[in-house]
Amino acid sequence: MITCHIESFEDRLEELQTLLPLHYAELALNQDKVPLSPQYEVYIDRERAGGLLFVTLRDAGVMVGYFIGFIAPGLHYSTCLTCTMDIFYVRKDLRTGRAGVNLFRFVKTELKRRGVQRWFVGSKVHADASALFKYLKFAPCETYYTMWIGD
Repeated sequence: MITCHIESFEDRLEELQTLLPLHYAELALNQDKVPLSPQYEVYIDRERAGGLLFVTLRDAGVMVGYFIGFIAPGLHYSTCLTCTMDIFYVRKDLRTGRAGVNLFRFVKTELKRRGVQRWFVGSKVHADASALFKYLKFAPCETYYTMWIGD
C-alpha cells in the first residue's frame, strides 16, 4: 500500500538522493550541459525557517516519490500565502495507479492546514502531467519557455 507522509527534508536527504538521479535522468533538460547538483543547504535552510514542505510517497516503507514546495507570501502579493512547487516525482512503475492523485490530495490538505491560499504547480512539456493537474481542478495560468544561451 502506498502512503503519504510529511517528513523532514534534512532527515530524509540521504534517502531522497537515491531517487533524484532517476528523476533527473527522466525529466531534466540540457543534461549534457547541466549536471544534477542540488543546493541542499538552501533546502535545509528553508525547511528550518518553515518555508519548505516535503511530502513523501512510500510503498512498504520505501520512498517511491515526493513533492517539494516552497511556502511564503507572494513576492507581488504579500497578503497571499503561496505554495510554489519546486519538484515532484512518482517512480515510473507506479504512475498508472492513483499514487500521483493521492500525493497531490495529501499535499493540498496539508497546505490548507498551514493556511496556504494559493498553490502553483507546473509540468514539463516533454513529460506532461497536465492531465493530473486538470483532474485535480488546477487551472492553467502561465507558460514558461527555455533557451540555452551558454557556450
